[in-house]
Amino acid sequence: MKNPSLDSIVPPGPYAAHDIVCTGLRFPEGPVALPDGSVLVVEIERGCLTRIQPDGAASVAAQTGGGPNGAAVGPDGAIYVCNNGGFEWARGDGLLRPAGQPADYRGGSIQRVDLRTGQVDTLYDACDGHVLAGPNDLVFDHHGGFYFTCNGKRRPREADRGGVYYALPDGSSIREVIFPIFFPNGVGLSPAEDLLYVAETETGRLWAFDIVAPGQLRLLPYPSPNGGRYAFGSSHYQRFDSLKVEQDGRVCVATLSRGGITTVDPDGGNETFDALDDRMVTNLCFGGDDMRTAWITLSSTGRLARMRWPRPGLKLNFQDLARC
Repeated sequence: MKNPSLDSIVPPGPYAAHDIVCTGLRFPEGPVALPDGSVLVVEIERGCLTRIQPDGAASVAAQTGGGPNGAAVGPDGAIYVCNNGGFEWARGDGLLRPAGQPADYRGGSIQRVDLRTGQVDTLYDACDGHVLAGPNDLVFDHHGGFYFTCNGKRRPREADRGGVYYALPDGSSIREVIFPIFFPNGVGLSPAEDLLYVAETETGRLWAFDIVAPGQLRLLPYPSPNGGRYAFGSSHYQRFDSLKVEQDGRVCVATLSRGGITTVDPDGGNETFDALDDRMVTNLCFGGDDMRTAWITLSSTGRLARMRWPRPGLKLNFQDLARC
């Protein structure tokens, strides 16, 4: 008979075919496929960026402190990191999961990391006088600016309201473009960059926002709760984490609780699901010559998985410019 506590974390199979490339990571997230074939992940609990070679060898690339979360390559080849400020942690049966705001929490930030030197600089820790309570995920547009979500923090009797922001990588400009939105997490751009997708963690909903200019959205009036168009919601109980977009416009969302990757056709609302053996599947990225290698973070068990994807993923802006 299986351990009941493990049953609560590891979802039932059958699982999508995948390889485990690296183990022993401390809640990995934010995978970035680098031009030399290695993969960069954050380790949220360790407060660092870790580089994983194709053979699975791992080494620390930079110490960010706090809670590094989403990561992306910017137009200058540096790595930009959403730092959520850290978590308390629940541990048991060899599994690890976030458990709310830590006692030493000092706020979140957007950081720039030079992979060659390991230098970490803080670009933003507030917007219009409001602290960035939990930056989570980011995506660069082809103009060189980036959208990022701020998921906020949970406390025993209350939680922050989330928002979405647009900022420039030189530290000169940040503005709020969506507020409020309920625990925003994954964020991505359509292939034409005319739509911004945002996934909500606790509702398991995907929203689409029309982009009218860099960092400017056309927000819908009430009854939309956040200005977005409702793109998808599943009949299953599941929570949404980070996301990536395929070349054909499908949206792939790392799925918590149910444990896997939910792929959505935002035009038709059709859903497919690839189950994986961890209830905290937090993120994915696409790489390889044909963009059909999916790197997936299985976070509560501390593993990086590799999976052959059925269709090409959308190459992110500046993905090949990383200064390794």
